[in-house]
Order: sequence, then C-alpha cells, then structure tokens
Amino acid sequence: MRALQTLLALLALTIQAFAQAPAPAAAAPPQAPGRPSFPPVIIGPPAPVPPQVAIPRPTADELSQVNSAVRQWIADNQSPTKPLLQKFEPLLLLQPPRLNVAATFTQTQLRMGPRHLGFVETAGKGNIDLLLDGDSITDWWVQNEANKAMFDKYFGSIRTANFAIAGDTTQGVLWGLKNGEGQGFQPKAVMLMIGTNNAGASTAPEIAEGIGAIVMELRQDFPNAKILLLAIFPRSTPGDPIRDKLAEVNRIVSRLDDQEHVFFLDIGARFLDERGYFLPDTFRPDNLHPVAKGYDIWGAAVKDKLAELLK
Repeated sequence: MRALQTLLALLALTIQAFAQAPAPAAAAPPQAPGRPSFPPVIIGPPAPVPPQVAIPRPTADELSQVNSAVRQWIADNQSPTKPLLQKFEPLLLLQPPRLNVAATFTQTQLRMGPRHLGFVETAGKGNIDLLLDGDSITDWWVQNEANKAMFDKYFGSIRTANFAIAGDTTQGVLWGLKNGEGQGFQPKAVMLMIGTNNAGASTAPEIAEGIGAIVMELRQDFPNAKILLLAIFPRSTPGDPIRDKLAEVNRIVSRLDDQEHVFFLDIGARFLDERGYFLPDTFRPDNLHPVAKGYDIWGAAVKDKLAELLK
C-alpha cells in the first residue's frame, strides 16, 4: 500500500509540474545603444496543432473527476502519511493545462523591426522557389563571406529567400508567416529548422507542438510546397540536458513526416564524432552555431533531397 501511495503521489506531482498555471513570457533582451526600443511582447492567440504532436490535455470534466478521486483517496487513507497527504493535497491535484506559448501567434521583438518588413516586401515580389525559415542557425548562412560562400555553393542557382531571424522562436515564426511572410508567393519547397531558442522556457512536447503548428501554417499558406522539416541540430555536449530535450523534440516531430507534403530529415549526427562531440572546425565554441565547414556539411546533406522536392 505504501508503495502504491508513493507512486500515486509522484505521478500527481509530475502531472502538476507539467500542467501548472501559464508560464510567463520570456523577458525581452536589453536593447543595445542606438537601437529602437520595442513594446512589450503580448502573447498571441493559440495556433492549431497537428494531432501527431498534440499534447493530451484534460477536459474540465476529466479534471474534476481526477481531482475528486484524489481527494477521496486522501480522505480514505489510513496510513501514517495521511497528515502529509492532507498538507500537500493542493500539489497532488491536477491543474488546468497551461497555455503553450510556443504554439501561439506571438509577435516577438525580433519580428517587430525592419527585418520582418523586409521579408514581407520580399514575399510580395514573389519569384521564390525555396524558402528557408528558422532562427540564427539558418539566418547565419550569409553572416560572413565564408558562410555566404557555402550558401552560394548550394543555393546560388535556386531562387531562395531566407526569412530566419537570429534568436527567434516557434511563436515568432508562426506570427511572421501569418502576417505577411507567408503571403504573396508560392514556393516549391520550404526548409525549416526552429525550436532551440524555446528550450529554456518550454518542455520538449510544447516545442514539438510549436513546430507542428508552423508546419500546419506552412501547409495552409503554401499548399503545393514540399516541406523539408529538419531535426533541431545537436547542442552543447553529450550529457547536457538541453541536448536530450532537443532529441526528444526531434523524436516527436518526426511523426509529422508523411512522405507527401512533409519530409523529416535528421542530419545532426553528421556534425558529431563517435563520442558525440562536434567535429573540429564545424561549430563555434558555443556548440550551437555552425561555421563555414558546418554549413558545407549541412548543404551537402540536404542538396539531393531539396533537388527532389523542387522538381
């Protein structure tokens, strides 16, 4: 009986931790001198999420049934731990699911400036066959001459637009697509990688929902496009919890691959040695951002698949 009580308590605590009150929005980064100040970020409305990655959430009736059963179990308990169970009853009760900010149409500060307006202008002109979207890992394909040489090597002959913004999140990409970055053109293919910047505030299932919501938005905006959904690249070093979290995200979003409109591809292992560390001269010392050699590996890994999807 005591083992059962302990198991139930641990289960309730786990559910409590996952489904507690809404998490606050991430604090805005400080503005550098001379840069415009932006208004506070206001969390936008929820975005639709594909069933393949949707997190199970209790209905109001299910919530009531579970909590009623927990209260009754505590009331009927005759063990010496009953006073503790009564003391911590609020922690054992299932809470209403929190809003998943990663799956909302939220205008991040990064998409409040001229980059977003430039993307909208580019979208309106059309003539885009391949769209790249995501965060700094995609944005910095053209950060310097060495990186740009790799970009030109693999994308120079393709009419390509890069709408990725360094530091952005799933919710920012969602908002951008919904507000001009997904209108005015119809690409043949999209290459998407996003989610690493959500890792600090969101769980792996929440990040996966955000990525799934982006895929749904892309399918709505570009119904004829083929989507190359890249697994989030490895980050940090082996054993770091953030690497494990991103690996879990990738396992979940791989379910979106339907081999018709969405094609999931995990090329992360190409950057790593047999111990799981980044190969020399492929990533910056931050173990997050590729350098030219890393972009070369990336381009070589996707060029054939993109050529197939662009037909």
